[in-house]
Amino acid sequence: MTVPAGIAKGLTNYGDPDFALYLRRSFARSMGYSLDMLSRPVIGIADTHSGFNNCHRHFPELIEAVKRGVLAAGGLPLVFPTISLGEVFLSPTSLMFRNLMAIDTEEMIRAQPMDAVVLVGGCDKTVPAQLMGAVSANRPAIGLVAGPMMTSRWHGERLGACTDCRRFWAKYRAGEIDNAEINEVEGNLATTAGTCAVMGTASTMASIAEALGMILPGSAAIPAVHADRLRAAEATGRAAMALAAGNVTPDRIVTAKSVENALRLLMAIGGSTNAVLHLTAVAGRAGVDIDLKRLNAISDETPVLVDLKPTGPHYMEDLFAAGGIGAVLRELQPMLHLDCLTVAGETLGERLAAPAGPVDREVVKPLGDPLLPYGGLVALFGSLAPQGAIFKRSAADPKLFEKEGRAVVFNSLEDLSARIDDPALDVTPDDFLVLQNAGPLSPSGMPEAGYLPIPQKLARAGVKDMVRISDARMSGTAYGSIVLHVTPDAASGGPLAKVRNGDRIRLSVKDRRIDLLVPEDELARRPTSEPAVPDRGYARLYRREILQADRGCDFDFLRKHPLGDGRA
Repeated sequence: MTVPAGIAKGLTNYGDPDFALYLRRSFARSMGYSLDMLSRPVIGIADTHSGFNNCHRHFPELIEAVKRGVLAAGGLPLVFPTISLGEVFLSPTSLMFRNLMAIDTEEMIRAQPMDAVVLVGGCDKTVPAQLMGAVSANRPAIGLVAGPMMTSRWHGERLGACTDCRRFWAKYRAGEIDNAEINEVEGNLATTAGTCAVMGTASTMASIAEALGMILPGSAAIPAVHADRLRAAEATGRAAMALAAGNVTPDRIVTAKSVENALRLLMAIGGSTNAVLHLTAVAGRAGVDIDLKRLNAISDETPVLVDLKPTGPHYMEDLFAAGGIGAVLRELQPMLHLDCLTVAGETLGERLAAPAGPVDREVVKPLGDPLLPYGGLVALFGSLAPQGAIFKRSAADPKLFEKEGRAVVFNSLEDLSARIDDPALDVTPDDFLVLQNAGPLSPSGMPEAGYLPIPQKLARAGVKDMVRISDARMSGTAYGSIVLHVTPDAASGGPLAKVRNGDRIRLSVKDRRIDLLVPEDELARRPTSEPAVPDRGYARLYRREILQADRGCDFDFLRKHPLGDGRA
């Protein structure tokens, strides 16, 4: 029996398949397609271009290059839109809508007649959403990322979004630069198409997609405006045709082994804390659970090799020039599962056996001489975070790794905004700033608010870092001694909800612990409250189905193996 292909796939159900195909061809011909074109394999192109997404403003040109590659390989490219998530244009936060975009992507791949799909994304949550949807749909799929912005200049200084955004905002809050200067900086931080110029969440997820094998080798770090980005787009179109011909589905690529490869790369690049959430969600769609204790073991074995902002001086364009993610993977080769298949039709080992170009050792360090002997991220456990929390040690002050402090508590984002700069705030540099009710079950939907600002009176006194704890996330472009993703979150009644001003908290990165030093009987007496469930729409679905951070904040019913009513 011939398996339907091209526009004959997934016919609309009128009770008469022959009529359905006849009608579909008729309507397709109204768009000017010849019967020859309509007989070819169909490559869907998921387009996330949007006026509310600056990172994707070059996508029309990029998609034309993908179409060129599909046509050259004998296919019919058909572009379709999906939800687009522009990180800074969404309220309350883009993470809340990541799962909605994943649903949109999955259902449109399933519902429309395509033999393979090219996922064109880039801005922080779009790439994980597309990977989640594609893994669940399990139709041949390949990603094409936006690529990073190029840097700009201001008064002789190199600038790039968004680590420099935060650095200059901290200077402004501390009174080191004035209104006129911060306005000039604002106009020079993001001056080209593409994602943030540093190893933030977008670049981290692009790098992880390459390590997973879901985008073409060497394509993660190409700048958005570089001609090589267009050549990669054309090659992606050709590769999609090969995937369709071989019916190479994501379940053959996203496996327990490739997920572990991606975790090792995450540690080596000093990548974003957000990547733990996103990779956990993508893996969960493939039936692979990420154990945070295993993450710690991988982190202890895997050194930091990449010297990019927010922790080093370099930018993504420097990583591209230095050899890209391929250079990093070659260094990690002894630690990787080399038999993992990639969308290029070769294994990771076959890719890394190919001749390599020169590597700039100022940007990518050799395995034997790393920046740090251990990975950038660790998971913490303890009485404050029984199911775990995340700490980016590569972006933190080692002097704060082993510390006990007094809690200064903010019970919401609104409370934080109202009091953080109050001159009367009772706070010292040795205190721990604690933010509650900013996790996945909170009304704010787990925003990138974990980068609590240094109280203005301390910032103006020269304080650059202090311990900050929350159930929120942190931008991959940020830095500091920040404990994130505290699980269970405060809104679900976790221990974080019971922290009060003056409580003592102990942080030990060495022991992987974060503990609230309050007797259990006292905690049992402290009340907690549960936020109201929204009465309609996506917000209601989100609140009902969202899982905690240790499960990637996915919806339970979308995981390959749902946890059910006993989910945690």
